[in-house]
This record gives sequence, structure tokens and C-alpha cells, in this order.
Amino acid sequence: MVDIATVALKLNRSSNPILLRYHSLRALERSLSTAKRAVTDSVAKDIIKQMRNALGDKALPIQRIACDVLIAMYPSGDGTRSVSDVESIVGICIKNLESSDQLTRRSLAKLVAHMLASTQVERVIPAPDTKKDKKGQNAQEDDEDTSSGPHATAEEAKPIMTPVEMMSQLSTQFNKPQTSRKTRVGIFDFYAALLSYLGSTFVENNYALIVAHFMNEIVSNPRNSSTRHEVLSIRTLVGIILRDLIGVRMLSEQAQISAIQELSNAYLKRWPAMMPGQIAPNPLCVVLALRETAGLLQQLGNAPPPVQDALVDPLLTLLSHPSHTVRVSTAWALRCFSNSTPLRLPKVLLSVVEMLQRDITSMATPAAPADIHQRALGHAYGLAALLAVIPERPLYVSYDISAKVFDMAVQLLKRAGDHDVKIARTEIEIAWTSIASLMTLGPNFVRAHLPQLLVLWRNALPKPTTKDSTAGRSPAEWMFLLHLRESALGAIYGFLKHNSPTLVSPDVTRRITSLLSNALQFANTFISSKVPENPDEAQADAKGLSLEGREALLRSRIFHCFSLLGLASVTESTQSALLQSAVALFASPDGYVGSSVQAAIASSSGMFTSIWQSTDGYAYGVTDITVEEDTLEGSSREWMNRDGIEIAINEMCQKPIIRSWEHDPLVLCETSGSKVNQRWAEPSPPATAAINASIQLFAQLLPMQDSSLTTKIISQIVESTRSPKFEKNAGRKAAVSINAAVALVLALRRTITPQSRNALGDSQVTSLLNTFLKDALVDNDHVLRQASSEAIGRLASIGGTTFLTSQMKTLVDQVVSNRDPHGRAGCALAFGAIHAYVGGLAAGPLLKTTVHVLMSLVNDPHPVVHFWALSALARVIDAASLAYAPFVPSTLGLLFKVYTLDSHEPEGGALHQANLSGDLPAYQVVCQNIDAVITVLGPDIQDSSRARTLVLDLVREFLEEDDDGICVEAIKCVQHLLMFVPDHIDVPDLVTRFRGYLSSSRRPLKLASINALYQLVQKDALSMSKLGGDRLVEELFSMLDDDSSVDGVRNVIVSWLQQTVIYNPSAWIDLCQRIMSRTTASQQVADAAAKGGDLMDDEGQSLSVGTSGDIGSMASSRTTSRWRTQLFALQCLHIICTIVGQSGRREHLDIPFARSQGVPIHGLLVSRVPDLIKIAFTASAAHVTEIRLEGLTLLRDVIEIFARSPDPDYDDSLLLEQHQAPITAALTPAFSADATPEILASAIGLCAVFVGCGVVKEVSRMGRILKLLTSALEQSKESGMLSLGDAGELSPNASVMLRIATLSAWAKLQVASSQQPYLVEVIRPYISLLASLWIAALRDYASIRADTEVLDESSGGPLDSSYSSLGKEVLLPYYSEAWSVILHAVASGMVSDDMYILAAMDGQEVSPKDAGRPKTDDRDEPTAFFHILFGLVFEALVTSDPNTDLVAKRTSVISLQALRCLVQRKYCGKAFQDSAIFDELISLCYRMALTEPSTVLVYLVDAVSALAQNLASSSRKNGLLINGSTTSLDELQGATEVHCLRICAYILRRVIRGSQGGVIHDGSTPADKVKLINAAFEAFQAMAATFGPNAREDFRGVAITLYGELLKDETSEADLVGPSLQSLKLLLDRPMNLGDLEDKYERVIHGLLSACLVNIDEMRGRSGQISTRKIKSNLLAAVLILTVIPPTVKVGRPVVEHCCFLISQKLVDADEISLTAAHCAKTLIMASSSGSSALRQCTKLLLPGMIERLMKIAASSDDNSGAEQNSATLAEIYRAFNAMFFALPEDLRSRALGAIMPPMILLLDPSRQPSSPGHLQSVTQLLSFAASSPAAFKEATAKLDQGMREVLEESVRQTLGNRGPSVEAPKPQISLRSF
Repeated sequence: MVDIATVALKLNRSSNPILLRYHSLRALERSLSTAKRAVTDSVAKDIIKQMRNALGDKALPIQRIACDVLIAMYPSGDGTRSVSDVESIVGICIKNLESSDQLTRRSLAKLVAHMLASTQVERVIPAPDTKKDKKGQNAQEDDEDTSSGPHATAEEAKPIMTPVEMMSQLSTQFNKPQTSRKTRVGIFDFYAALLSYLGSTFVENNYALIVAHFMNEIVSNPRNSSTRHEVLSIRTLVGIILRDLIGVRMLSEQAQISAIQELSNAYLKRWPAMMPGQIAPNPLCVVLALRETAGLLQQLGNAPPPVQDALVDPLLTLLSHPSHTVRVSTAWALRCFSNSTPLRLPKVLLSVVEMLQRDITSMATPAAPADIHQRALGHAYGLAALLAVIPERPLYVSYDISAKVFDMAVQLLKRAGDHDVKIARTEIEIAWTSIASLMTLGPNFVRAHLPQLLVLWRNALPKPTTKDSTAGRSPAEWMFLLHLRESALGAIYGFLKHNSPTLVSPDVTRRITSLLSNALQFANTFISSKVPENPDEAQADAKGLSLEGREALLRSRIFHCFSLLGLASVTESTQSALLQSAVALFASPDGYVGSSVQAAIASSSGMFTSIWQSTDGYAYGVTDITVEEDTLEGSSREWMNRDGIEIAINEMCQKPIIRSWEHDPLVLCETSGSKVNQRWAEPSPPATAAINASIQLFAQLLPMQDSSLTTKIISQIVESTRSPKFEKNAGRKAAVSINAAVALVLALRRTITPQSRNALGDSQVTSLLNTFLKDALVDNDHVLRQASSEAIGRLASIGGTTFLTSQMKTLVDQVVSNRDPHGRAGCALAFGAIHAYVGGLAAGPLLKTTVHVLMSLVNDPHPVVHFWALSALARVIDAASLAYAPFVPSTLGLLFKVYTLDSHEPEGGALHQANLSGDLPAYQVVCQNIDAVITVLGPDIQDSSRARTLVLDLVREFLEEDDDGICVEAIKCVQHLLMFVPDHIDVPDLVTRFRGYLSSSRRPLKLASINALYQLVQKDALSMSKLGGDRLVEELFSMLDDDSSVDGVRNVIVSWLQQTVIYNPSAWIDLCQRIMSRTTASQQVADAAAKGGDLMDDEGQSLSVGTSGDIGSMASSRTTSRWRTQLFALQCLHIICTIVGQSGRREHLDIPFARSQGVPIHGLLVSRVPDLIKIAFTASAAHVTEIRLEGLTLLRDVIEIFARSPDPDYDDSLLLEQHQAPITAALTPAFSADATPEILASAIGLCAVFVGCGVVKEVSRMGRILKLLTSALEQSKESGMLSLGDAGELSPNASVMLRIATLSAWAKLQVASSQQPYLVEVIRPYISLLASLWIAALRDYASIRADTEVLDESSGGPLDSSYSSLGKEVLLPYYSEAWSVILHAVASGMVSDDMYILAAMDGQEVSPKDAGRPKTDDRDEPTAFFHILFGLVFEALVTSDPNTDLVAKRTSVISLQALRCLVQRKYCGKAFQDSAIFDELISLCYRMALTEPSTVLVYLVDAVSALAQNLASSSRKNGLLINGSTTSLDELQGATEVHCLRICAYILRRVIRGSQGGVIHDGSTPADKVKLINAAFEAFQAMAATFGPNAREDFRGVAITLYGELLKDETSEADLVGPSLQSLKLLLDRPMNLGDLEDKYERVIHGLLSACLVNIDEMRGRSGQISTRKIKSNLLAAVLILTVIPPTVKVGRPVVEHCCFLISQKLVDADEISLTAAHCAKTLIMASSSGSSALRQCTKLLLPGMIERLMKIAASSDDNSGAEQNSATLAEIYRAFNAMFFALPEDLRSRALGAIMPPMILLLDPSRQPSSPGHLQSVTQLLSFAASSPAAFKEATAKLDQGMREVLEESVRQTLGNRGPSVEAPKPQISLRSF
């Protein structure tokens, strides 16, 4: 070991190459990690000395490895270091930060974190302080927390430094005046590394100390608040540590709650300082505390009551803080607070409004306090923030408050003119800010106030007059005028953003455009007036904005408003003026606001280095819009695969402009998405915001211009970038170049239409841009290179081939001639961009050139060149796709070569190159290229073993690298390889590797391995279960708890669960149960607070047994779980129940069945019902709303799935009966005082599910659950607000929502009552109330849908008129969900002829005494609500899409059921005699008949039939349909009822013909089709019956023809005829007294019969399933016709003979048809006894065939193959013989027996044992003949020949002998003996 150390140190001389030095030290570090004990003291000192020197080495790789060696030399456990060691190493590291890159900073941070963290290891310091003792002592005591024995009293265990001393090591250096910006940013890297190293337990225990350290040492230090940029920079950096690192990644939920309380007590509550001696906290600290509190509230999602109490008062107080930033931050925190605890929103909102009104009143009085203006503005911001929450939480707030605020704002604007400028400015800002936030309420609120608003805006933004341009206004007046316009524009911006396009009509657009133009003119006037800045005035502005700042804010508002307006409606002249104005702002040389003299000095003296280093918050007017997009690998976030926090800190080195909320308080009025932990986009400073807005407007406008204007504008930009004025101002030149490049990229991204492509692709434009982009491409600034390369790529895609080829030539020339590495890198980027945007096909001819150029650039040793060349090559490969295949071998060779080159190694090359390559890691891009090559090869990689082994070897090498970024890229390669060559990947090894990454602290690897695991699980979860087992799933669940910010974990678990749950649901339930058995932090805090009062009921306390113990111990032992993890566990349980419930595996739901199948019970879902109910109870009593809701969902699952499961122990009872009490208990908390409207609605629905599931059928035993339902219903009939259970009075919206929920719940019971008769008793007492409420609800839904302004309030409608328009948007989703259920209930009431429904449809009440009276069904006028219901039904049917989901299908079915009732006279009167309504309905029916599936058409047929009958009854009344025989089909063509018949006939034709002729195939099952065929024929027959006899016979002919089609059909393999023969029977029914029409009837019958026989004949010589089915169907149909028609109907003899011939023929053929033929023969013979002469003829014709069949069966009796069928055929023949025999008179019976006995005797075989089935059947039949006609039998036997008689005798004796004495039939025995 000593030798290794000596050699390594010797090689580490600066004369050696860096690569050799690096690896020698790496070898030293590796050997130290295993054999450090072998190093002698002198060598150890030598190593430490050399490494300390190496920390200052010029080569960064050497610094990095020196850090690693020092970490190995100072292992964390030993106590060999002193305070001076730590201080000196920290000092050296901080000194090196200035020159280090990101990788080196990470290493230095790791070393500093290691050294500082080791100072926290507690160790015993003995009383006699000798060095030797100390060292020896520590070696033993190091790992022990507690020391025992007597000497423990004399010694004390304590760390080397206290946490405060440890952190001040960094803050002292940070605050030194000479510390540079880069170093200061680097120190925050150290902080991040240190806190990560110390771990979450340390951070949680010392949270207060850490926050205090940052607040006191860093934020409050005067050195750090000297400039605005400094303040924002520090705020951002500390925010990254507190928010992103500690808040998101380290704090458990319990710690988050404690953190909020700590911040509140230490900072928020300490302002204002009330008591003497108290000092108010520094405003900068308060801002940070507020921002962190807001972040923690967003994270918590549901603040428990103690947190709410800790925050409400301080937040309301801080709104009146003198600092603008504090006020805005407080408003933001208040918004987050109200969003997370919406139950508090109404009270907080009211108190803020009251405070604001108080301020406004006192502002105008002379005695007003000095800070009244600031206080009032603070309250206005708070109000704006709270109003913006209402759209997200609409159920909690009563809308009258918004109307009140609007009135207040209008009043303020009106009185502002009466006050002096100072008061007026405040009043105007308050008014417009309030109006801007009211705009978020959307069109329903704004519509009523729009005319007033337009007037107010017109007054605020008048046309500028000549007076405005003349000088003479004081700065104060200008400030007022600018402020007024900017505030009014803020409200316009809000209006356009939240009310477009609903309210932004062409007229409104025109008005607003002119107002915006006025404002723009005014801003230009102000600029041209060159108003002198008054330094006192700037301070007077509350926001600290100068006049220029105000003007910039005004201008950015104007541009934003124009962007939102949609520029199609803006005139061309205005567009041109806007473009010029925008270009002047972002590209003119004069745009610089700062001192031109200073800028000139900086330029000439070379002091200007980079625009990104500016710290004035303006940076020469550069934009802060980034153009990095996903396709461009330059996007550092994903590209470097670095940790987000490292990236965020690193960005601060290059961030001249820092965004913050206080730059524009309007951000408070934005509505947010509902994503958890979403970071809010903060606004830029006004000057930068104006530039950004101008660039965005330019990008939106430019693509809409014609080519002449485009050329003009582009030349204006290009000229201004070349202006000679820039010689004196290099900074502005850089800013303008970047602005112009960004603007062009954004404009090109929007170039989609042909017109814009032509304008921007015009040769004039491209030539103008060419030179500008070429210069930008070779610039040293990477941002500029990146923007220009994308612009070149996009231009090439629209500029045509000439531009493309010339561009490629230019780039190649540039690469050859320009040796500057940045220029070559820019060209490489452009190659990549051209291929990416032009596409593989168009750029195909250029591919070869590109690849050769890029390959040569890849070999360049300079990191900048080869890094960007490799990344461009990856883009080219992706774009070229399969076209790249010829270049794959050479590319793989190149990549392999790059991997072996010294110059491309991370530590290789000369000093300058080695220092650069840390931030430009070539190996990561090599990996990306490999990945691209894998996707090009695809499955072909299996065939090419050479390419495959090369790729696999490279990927394996990269997977072993230390650098996280390379590993992440390698994992992505592995994911693709798993798709194409899974056999060559060692999956078990991969899973082990990924599990290691999951538990590591290396975050990028965590994320990559989760993605890869997701792929593995999706591919095959079962094999993953074998590899990872339950442990892996548990690890994934614990990841959700440890760090909830890691995405993707949920997807892995859900995918795994969905694939494996059906095999073992119990194991998954165990997992979820473990998580649910923990408590959440919110719950603990709430419970602790509730200890004083007893809030929990008995069940609740019995269930919290498992989590006893005090809060402190819980937090430390992690028995708490994040509530979102618990929520996810509940969602998993829901998925489990759903999947198992739908799987169709009965054993999971039925214990007796499982036992009968021998399935073990313990793993089944049904065995876990008690656990599931218990979990649901725990969840429903939780503090967090989301968990409570999910708990109710789980309970609903249990009830719905197990409602019919039998009890295993008691027959005839159900499993859930014994669980009624716990289910009731679980429902109870849903009605507690803190229940939200969503919980109440869910609980009401759940009550209905339980009542309707049939577990408890006696009303008396339903108890509390039914009582909850009925009380909700009782309240619903009142028109006021609801208050259910213990919950307080609800807001109007919540009340309506709950009414809907209640009515929907009762509607479900009404619908279920058709299947569950006991429900009739439940509903009966309330049906009259329900009927009127249901109809009223449908009416309200219709009016909301129709968007009518006024709601009829006659029935105490649920909506107050003042809220009706507001609530529409909120309530529509609830109505949409419930209306179909309510309609279903109404329809089912109509079907059962419920008079209450009829009365409700008329808007009347029915008193019980009227109940018995019959109501007349005949009416002329429709019922009062007929048109509303008909409209809803009609709309639902018109908009239904046959291809959609089941829900839509169900709505269609319900609508058709309702329609069937609505077309009855008692509801519709004569409505359908109005041709307009009738025609609409009929065309809808035609369309549905064409498109809907069979399941829906069944109901359509019903409805159409009902419609026809209604029309017929009214026609009959009017004498239109005469029952005479005169009306013919031609005369009926125009009759409305015929349409109904046509629809029916069409449906029949469609279902019979199947999917021929391009008709949509609807995927219906044969059973559905049969149901439809029967329903349609029945409806057809019913409709035909309403016509006169003549027409009726014609329609019969039509129907029978359709049935003939069905008999002829050969498309369907399924048998549609057999089940639909009942319809044929219905069609053949002959009415009495046909008279003259008899002949017509006979012809139809004859035709059909002949058709059947022809169909059978056609099948001759064919075989197969379809032909067999067709023969069977037609035989059965023919026989049915012959047997159903009355005897009087004449049938031709040839037909009957042919029919019998066919039956006999098929009977003799020994195949499956013979059984059907036997059945037909039997039917005909049995029917012949009815006396029809034709049928008697049949008996004679069929007998020979049957006898022949018998003989055939006898001949094949030894062959067992068709025994079963033969037996069935025999049974049919014997039944036929029986019928024939008994129909004969006695004298003919012996002759009949003479014919049929011989073949029967042939079947007897008495010698065979056991007897054959044929033998037994024959004997039984013969005995039956003998018993019934002994004489005839005797006569016939006498005539048999001897052999037959003996066989018969022996068989009979044997049979009767076997029966023994038990047979009591003496008569036959006696008669038998006698022969």
C-alpha cells in the first residue's frame, strides 16, 4: 500500500499528462478505500499535504480527484480532524470556486460537505485533554451513541462544532466583500451538498436553526441587500435550498407542518412589533418566510386545523406591511392557504373585504394614518388573490360577494376624480386590480357587467390630444396618467384572458383595439416628451417603479392584450404600427436605459465580458425568453442529466434577470392549473417584460404579413443589428443580436400556414436573414448559436431547395475555413437542425455530405467542437431514420474510436481542453448516438452479430462509469435494447442494479431506473414479481413516502398491480393495509389539538389502536405516512376491487362456491371484506378531504361488488348483512361538521347504493342510512341553502350540487325498484315529492344547457336568479352527470303509469284523495314540461355517437325509453301532428337505424312502434284511417305512420343482411340480434294492425318477405332463425273474416313455404356449418307454417309432398340434420290429429322415411360413434309413432303395428348386457303400445315371423323380470302371457 501511495504521488507531477496524473490518483483513492490501515503516518501526512496542494491545481480533473482522495483520507467515523483542518480545507475549496466548472464544483461541494458533516459526529472528549487519549478514545466510542460506565460522568459526548458554527464556516466566506458572484453561487452548492449529506433527520431536527442561519447570516446581512439584483439573487438561492431541497425532498409531512408553525412563530407573527423590546423581522426575511410557507401549503395540500390557526391572523395582518414585496408575497401565501383549506375561504374573503372597505373610507379623511395607501393596496392584492381562487373552489363561496366587490370598484373609479393625485392613484389601482381579479370568474359573471366595463375602459384610455404632447406636465402627473392606463389595461388583459372567445365579439374586439391603440399612442407620446425623472417621485410610487418602469409596464400590457385579442381582427395599418413598435423596442440601438457613458467606457476598455454577467437587472435590454426546446439537446436540464437543484443553482451564475412576483401583482389574479407542487411562473421586471411582450407579439404578427411588409420588417431588424452606434455599446449589441435571434425563432415556429411559409421563405427574406444568422452561428455566445441554428433549420424547411443547398455549401465552407472552435460547433448545430426540421426525405441527398463533415468534426480534440458535433450527429441519425442504415457500420466504428481516444476522455487532452470537457461530457453524447443507432437498426440488430456485440459492449462499458449522466444515457440504450434484443440482456442483473439506484441519493439515476422499471413491469409483471417480489413493491411505496417529488413511481406500481392482482389480491391488500394503518401527519396534529375536546367517536378510537404512541416517537420511527401515499394506496384498493369484480372469477366473491371448487379461501378477495370496510372507515374519518372521498369510493366498491355474496355460515342470508353496522359507522363521519360538499354528495350517493343493493330489504331495518337519505330529500324541497348532518350551511352552488346528488341517488333507487321490489316500499312515501323535483331538475338542466337568462322560479327552483348565470359553468358538470339517471327514473315512472309523474309533467300536485281517480289519457295539448323533456331526449339522441363508450350508449337507451313514453297521447297530446316536429324526429330515427348497434335499436323499435300507435289513434279519431279494404299501399305512401313501418323494415333488413353493402358493423352478439329481430317483427306487426285489412295484408307480405330474407341468409354462422320462429308464428296469425283477402293470404303462405323448400334444395351437395344451419332453419320454418295455418287454408299438394320428401330424405341421411328432420316429422304427425287433410297426407308420406331410418339405426347399433344422436332421433320417431297410433281408430291399429313393429324389433338385442339405449327405448315403446291396445298388439304379434316373436318375447320378459316385484302393472303381464 505504501508503494502504491509513493508511486501515485510521484506520478502526480505537473510535468506528466493530466490523464496519467488523474488515473494515478484514482488508483490511490481506490486502494485507500480498501487498505487505508496499511498507510503509515508519514505517508498519510504526505498524501494530505500533496492533495491540499492539488486542490489548487490548474487542471480541474486533478482538483476533482484530489477531493475524492481527501474524502478517503478523512473517513467520516474517525475523529482525527480538528477545527483548523476543517476550516483550512473549506477555505481552499471556496478559493477554487472562481475557476471551477460544474463537475468540479460538485466534487468540491462533496468534500466540503464531508468535512463539515463530520464535525457533527458526537464523540466523547475526556476530561484530561491529551491528543493521544483523544484519538484512542474516539476509536472505540465512534459508533456508539451512548457510553456506559462510571467514566461517562466525567466525559461529555459532543460534536466538534455546533450546527450554527458549522454553517457559519460557509456564511462567513459568503459575506466577505471581495467574494465574487460565481464563488457565492458555488457556496450555495456547498450548502446543498452539506444538507443532503446530513440527511433528512438532521434537517428536520434542526429546521429552525437552518432557517434562522439563512435569514440572519445571509438574507439580513447588509452586504447581500446592496442592489436589487443582489436581493433577488439571494432570495432565489435561499429559496432553492429551503424549497426545492429541504421542503420538497427532505421534510416528511410531519416536519412540513412543524416548519409552517416555526416560520409563522419566528417571522410572520412578529410583525408588527407590539411589545417594547421586540424588533420586527427584516422585510426580506418575511418575504422568504412567506414564500416558503406558500410552497409548504401547496405541498401539504390539506393543512390541519393547528396550521390553519397559526396562519390566518398573521397573513391577514401582513397584508398591511409597508413593503410592497411583503404585501404581494402575503397575498400569494393567502391564496395558497385558501386553496388548500377551502372551508376557510368564505370567512377570510369577508374579512379582507371588510378591511379594504374600512381603508377606503378612512383614506379620504384628513386624519388617515400615513401608511393607509400601502395598507389599502395590500388588502386589494389579498382580495384579488382570494377572488382568483373562486373558479377553482366554486362550491365554497357565495357569489354575492363578487357583485359587492364589483360595485365597490365602480364607486371608487367614479369618486377618484374628486380626490388629489395621491389618493386617486391608490383608489384607481385598488379598483382596477379588483376588477381584473373578478374577470377570472368567467363569462357568466362578466356578461352582465360588460357594457359598464366598456364605458369605464373608454374613460380610462381616451384618445391622446395635442395637449398630451406639449410639455409642461409634472412627473407626478405623468406618473398618474401612466398608472391609470396601466391599471385599466390590467383589467382588459384579465378580461381577454378569461372571457375569450365567449364575450369577445367582433364589436367588443373593435372597441378594445381602438382603446389599445390610444394607449400605445400615449406611451409613444410619453417617450417622445423625454420627461425628466424626479428622484423623489420614484420613491413615492408604492412599487418603487420609476416613470420608465411604469411606461415599460404599460407597454408590456398593451402588447399582451394585442397578443390575446387574436390579430385576425386588427387592421393592417395597426399591425404594421405594432410590428414597428415591437422591433424598435427589442432591436433598436437606443433601447439602452442605463448610462451611455459607462457603457462606452466598458466597451472601449474591454471590461464588457458577457451580457449574462450583468447585475443591473436589465442587462442592456436582453430578453429572458429561452428558446431551448425538447428536440434540441442543448436543453441543459435533461441534457446533462444533472440534478435539478444543481442546475438551478448553476443557472444563477448566468442569470442577469431574475423574476419575482412583486414585479407585477397581476400575477395574483391568474387562475392556476390544479397540479400539485406546481411552480408558479413569476413575472420579469417591467423593462424586460416589455421586451418579452414585444418579441412574443412580433412572433405572432410576422407570420401573418404579406411578403413586402415581411421583407421591410426583417431588413429593419438586420440593419439595426449592424448599427454603427453599437461600437460604443458592445453590451447593447449583444442584447439586440440575442433578441433578434429569439424573435425570429419564435416567429418561425408559428409559420404553419402556406401564406406565412411563402412570405418568410421568400428569397429576399432568406437572403437578408442569411448573413445575420451566419454571424450569429459562429458567435461565442452559446445561446445565440443555438437560436440561430434552429432559425436556419426552420428557414431551410420553408425556403425551398435553392436556399437549402446554398446553406449547406456555406456551412461546409465555414467548417473548412473557420478554425474557431465556437464557429465550428455552431456549424455542427446547424447541420443537426437542418436535418431535424427539413426531415429525412427532403434532406436525404445531403445526408452523405453531412455525415462526413460531422464525423471529421467529431474527431476534433477540442471539447466544444466534438461535443456539439456528436450531439448534431445524434439529431441527424434520428431525423434520417432508416435512410441512415448504410452509415451505421462506419458510425459504430467512429463511436468506438471516440471511446478509446485520449483527447475525448473526460480528463483527457491538454490543460485547456481537460478543463472544458467537464461541462461538455463527450461520453454522454456518444451514448445518445448509440441509442439513435439502436433505433435505426431496430429488430435487424438481431441479425447482425457484429453490430450487436459492439453496441452491447459499449453500453455495458458506459453502464459501469461513475458519472451519473453517462449511466442515465446508458440506461436509455438498455431500454431500447430490451425491446429489440431481450435475449441478450441479463434482466435479473438489471433489476438488482435498478434497485440499488432506487435507494441511492443520486437522483438522476433514480428517475432513469424508475422509467426502465416501468418498461420492464409493463412488458411482464409476473416475471418481475419473481425477480423483485413484494420487497420491490414495498420499496417503491416507501419511495412515495420518502420523496414524493419523484415522478413515475405510481405508474410502475399501478401497471404491476393491474397485471398481477387477479392472482393474489390478498397480498396487494396487505400492502395497502400496512400503509393505511399508519397515521398521516395532518391527522396526528389534528388529533393532538383535539385532545382537549373529545371529537372522535368510539369506533374511531377503537381503530386508532395500532398507531398509539406519542407524536415525537412517531415522527422519528416513520410510522406516519404522507397522505398522498395513503390516497394512492386507497386508489390501488379501488383498482383491486374493480379488476377482481370485473374479472368474472366467481370464487373471489362467493365463499360457498370457492369451497365447492376446492379453492383455498384465505387468498380470495371476499375473505378481506372486513379489512376493506375497516380501511374505508379509517379513511372516511381522516382529516384530509381527498382521503375521505377515496374512502367512500372504496366503501361503494365493497357494497356494489359483494352485495349478492352469500354468507358462508348462514344459508339464505347475505355476507354484508353482518357488516351493516360498520358500513353505517363509516358513513357517519361524512356528515360531520368539517365535511366538504364533495364528501356530502359522495356519501348521499353511497347511502342510495346501500339501500338499493338488496342486503337489507325491510324498511324498518335500514336505520340511519335511509334516514340520511330522506332528510337530504326533505331539505331539497325547500328553496334555501342546505345544511346536511352536522355540516354548516352551504353556499348556493354547493346546495344545488347536493340537491342534484340527492335527486340522482333517489332516481337510482327508482330505477332499481323494477329489479328489487322491496324498493317500491322505500320510495312510495316520497314519490309525489320526487316526481316534481325530478322534473324540476330536468327543467333546470335544460335551461342551463340552453343558456337562458331567466329561470322560471314557480316551483321554488333550486337556483336564485342572482346566482343562476354565475353557477351555470360550475353546475353544468354535475347536471350533465345526473340528468340521464333522473330521466331514467322519470321514464320508469311513466312506464309503470305513475300518475304522480304525469301530474309533475303538468306542473301540478296530486293530493292523496285524487290518487284513485282515473285521469283521461286523451288530450290535445302536450303537458307543461313535455317540450323540455322531449328536447333533452332529442338532443341526447342527436349527439350520441355509436362508437363511444358504454355511458353514451346507456344514455341513448334511457332516452329511447323516455321517448317511448313521451309519444303517448297523455304526455304529448297532438304535438306530433305538427309536421316540423314529426319530420325532425323521423329523420333522427332514420339516422339511428343506420348507425346504432343492435342493443340500442331494440329500444328504438319500441319507441317507433309507440309513436305509430299514437299517430294511428289520432288519425282514427279524425277518420283518416278507414277500416275498409279500399286503401291500397299507394294511397298510404304519404301517411305518417308508414314512416314508422319503413324504419322498422329497414332495421330488420340491416340486421338480417349483416354488414353487407358497407353498413357499419356494430359488434352486436347473436343474442342481441335475435332480441332485435323479435322486437322489430313484433313492432311491425303491431303497427300494421293499426291499418285497414287491405293494407294489413300488404304489410304482412312485406314482413314475410323480410323473414324470407332471414331464411335465405348465408352470412351468419350463428342461428338467428331458431330463436326468432316465434316472430314467424306471429306473422302467420290469420285474423278472422278475411273475406276477399283470403286469396292474398294463401298466396303469401304458399310463397314462403315454396321459398323454404327452394332454400333447402339449393343446399344439395354442400356441406359445412352454414349449409347445415340453413337446412335446419328452413325445415323448421316450413313445418311451422304447415302446423300454424288454419285447416281452412288451401295448400298445394305438390308443396306438401315435396316437403315430406325432403324431411324423409334428411331423416335417412345419418348426419346431424336427421335429428331436426325427425323432430319435424314428429311435429307434423302430432299436428295432423287436428284434422287438417293436408297434414294427414303428411303422415302417409313420412312413415316410410321414419321406418327406413329405424332400420338404419338398427344396422349401425354396434357402432357407438353416433349413439347419442341416434337415441335422440329414436325418441322423436317413437313420439311420432305414438301420436299416429293413438290418432287411429281401434280397427286400424293392428295394421299400423304391423308396419312399425318389425323395424322396432330389429333394434332389440336381449343378449347384450348392459342393454343398449335403443333396445331400452324400443322395449318401452312396445310395452306402451301393448298396454294401450292389447287386442291390436296381440293381432299384430301373431303375424310376426317366429324369430322376431322370440326376440320380442325374450326382451319383454327380461325387461319386466328386471323390474322385479316393484312393478305394479299386472294387466299387461296377464295379457302378455296369453300369447
